[in-house]
Amino acid sequence: MSLDTRQLYESSTGDSWHLVRDNDSGEVFVRHLANKASGGSVRDVGLGVFLTLGRDGPEHQEVWRLISSLIPRAD
Repeated sequence: MSLDTRQLYESSTGDSWHLVRDNDSGEVFVRHLANKASGGSVRDVGLGVFLTLGRDGPEHQEVWRLISSLIPRAD
């Protein structure tokens, strides 16, 4: 499996969220890596599900910022 990743956000506690594309299937998802104190678990969430989970967290705000950057500004 070939993956491309881009870190979206890393919290002050060491949790991090990454936007991931599986180059074989074309699937795009968000990968949450918990910090070591929380067990270091990895959780993959489909992009659609992730977007419905909320807009308040900085990791969500970064995904929305990236999406909005795809639309050119009208000058």
